[in-house]
Amino acid sequence: MPPFPARALLPPGAAVRLLLPFGLLLLVSLLVLHARPGPDERRLPGSGGAHSVPDPAALFLSLSPGANATIAADLRVLTAGPHLAGTPPAAGVAAHVLSRLRAAGLRTVTRDYTPLLSYRSHASLALLAPDRSLLSHLSVDEPADAGRRLVRPYHAYAPSGAALAEAVFVNLGREEDFVALDRLGVTVRGRVAVAVRGGGYRGGVVARAAKRGAAAVLIAGRADGGVERGTVILGGPGDPLTPGWAATDGAQRLGFDHHAVRRRFPTIPSMPVSAETASSIIRTLGGPPLPAEWRAGLGLGDHVGGVGPGPTLLNFTYQEDRKMARIKDIFAIIKGYEEPDRYVLLGNHRDAWTYGAVDPNSGTAALLDVARRLGIMLQSGWTPRRTIIICSWDAEEFGMIGSTEWVEENLGDLHSKAVAYLNVDCAVQGVGLFAGSTPQLDNLLVDVTRQVKDPDVEGKTVHDTWSTMNGGINIERLARTDSDFAPFLHHAGIPCVDLYYGKEFPGYHTALDSYTWMEKHGDPLFLRHLAITEIWGLLALRLADDLVLPFGYQTYASQLQEHANVFAAMMNNSQSVNFINGFIKDLSSAAMAVQKETNELKQLNMHEGYGLMRRRLLNDRLLLAERSFLQAEGLQGRGWYKHLLYSPPEDYESELSFFPGVADAISRSGNQSAEQRHAAVRQEMWKVSMAIQRAASVLRGEFSAPSKPLNSSVSVGP
Repeated sequence: MPPFPARALLPPGAAVRLLLPFGLLLLVSLLVLHARPGPDERRLPGSGGAHSVPDPAALFLSLSPGANATIAADLRVLTAGPHLAGTPPAAGVAAHVLSRLRAAGLRTVTRDYTPLLSYRSHASLALLAPDRSLLSHLSVDEPADAGRRLVRPYHAYAPSGAALAEAVFVNLGREEDFVALDRLGVTVRGRVAVAVRGGGYRGGVVARAAKRGAAAVLIAGRADGGVERGTVILGGPGDPLTPGWAATDGAQRLGFDHHAVRRRFPTIPSMPVSAETASSIIRTLGGPPLPAEWRAGLGLGDHVGGVGPGPTLLNFTYQEDRKMARIKDIFAIIKGYEEPDRYVLLGNHRDAWTYGAVDPNSGTAALLDVARRLGIMLQSGWTPRRTIIICSWDAEEFGMIGSTEWVEENLGDLHSKAVAYLNVDCAVQGVGLFAGSTPQLDNLLVDVTRQVKDPDVEGKTVHDTWSTMNGGINIERLARTDSDFAPFLHHAGIPCVDLYYGKEFPGYHTALDSYTWMEKHGDPLFLRHLAITEIWGLLALRLADDLVLPFGYQTYASQLQEHANVFAAMMNNSQSVNFINGFIKDLSSAAMAVQKETNELKQLNMHEGYGLMRRRLLNDRLLLAERSFLQAEGLQGRGWYKHLLYSPPEDYESELSFFPGVADAISRSGNQSAEQRHAAVRQEMWKVSMAIQRAASVLRGEFSAPSKPLNSSVSVGP
């Protein structure tokens, strides 16, 4: 059973519909809370009431000595072999995680799902002369996996198919690359598109080629011998047969011919190949010469062929094996002593395409150390004010399936009870801290880094080095769908953080993602792992123990104003944001009022009576404000995505990383009249404005005010 019972889905409607039930719940919960001990009354075992529990952050950090060795030992076990979701070796990694959580003294729960997963059954590739005589068989394996220990390279959810056709080199497979080919008079229609990895989401590369009529797509790996596996599923995360509900036993499943399922799968076969295989193809191509910048990216020197087509032919076949597979999510639950119905969630996925030393088990090892420390803290007498839930997800590599199914199953509980979700996927893949979050968590994140020693510079904190890296602290907004924060933020409207060390990893999803690489290159002393562990744990402790939730909605308002300014510049018309600016100012005003109320509460006894009630009500408003940015029916044509500010845009190459409905309206406007484009963008701007208005009303604890007429002028360029 899941840690919470599945509820009927709670639609993220207007703020008042969410707040009214909480008023009733509050009256009941206060009767219980009033009798509970305050923090000064929590005692150490055997202390005779003489000593209070130490500061949780200090206690957590005091457990750091030797933790890097513990993390390294866990990572070695986790990466002893491949463990792709749905395969037999995955059970061994799950058992290790479960045993370590139990060894920490934590209560554990598991939840199984049965989604549709996709595996490689057969693949072949041959180079033929124009008369179709065989020139050579080309490898469809990974040079770096000489011992063939791993799952052979493939694209999950690529359909079965075959192509006997000329090849065309499409560089990175971006829209601009296809436009460049158009200028050269070269088309991919009916041909095999050969791309180099680096053009964004691989599923987007395949979709763009398919839209232009390509018969198949091959995506080349790096010259280091690695071949990048990965999914090419479209349309969002989760099990493709149960969109919006959990893939439990007995759940209704859509048929493969259902339009909602068909649109999730690419229409043409594809697969990753080695750089050596791609080079063998490209060297035989004729046609217009390769542009200089394309040639440099290949590393083939000056004596290479053209972009194609042909004159040689490729004979490519791919056979997919789709099947229902069993996956397992694992949870450890630390029940809060005062607000057990408020959840702070920490999560990482444990399934990997290969050995997973970076992706994801650097994060798994860090998560296990967080659990170890919290277990020791529990034994010392500490208990969190709010419930902490540690989550180990399965099948993330197929499209965030484990986390998405659980969020869908528990959406009602999460809407009303989740405080925040803290995600770490690839904890360590290089140098320097990188972070993303929803804006109300920015200040908390920055504050926590001041408490953590920098792993690479003696005598400095993480904050010290982060603030000087790349011109200053830069916190990303999470408008991407590439890790397990996606269902929490984009579907459920829960504040999120995502943490990792190192901008990117060249061995991503290849045989090079091994413990050996981590030990020799990634983090030899495992001090970066230690830093991530400390940041992660301290964030959880602040969110679980602070009397008033440490959310800064003034920062949110400032970020929205920056977005509005960027949008105005893109549209070449500053008047286009006049309407939204007023609502952003209203959100800022509401955030300032919340801060004033917080300061007033500090003068009261917040552990009993009136002060306790005021604190609970304020925290409920802070908790629910992010849900105001959801739209119950979802984005137009993409109903699973409900967050109007930070869901990903439909166009993988969109210039907008915020306001996805606006981005979609712009990307879909190519064949529309100026009036139609104007109306579509104006409508999406209005939806965003109303969401911001709802958030301001929730923060104030008021009913939403009547909507003002939208009279701003929005110009949309051609």
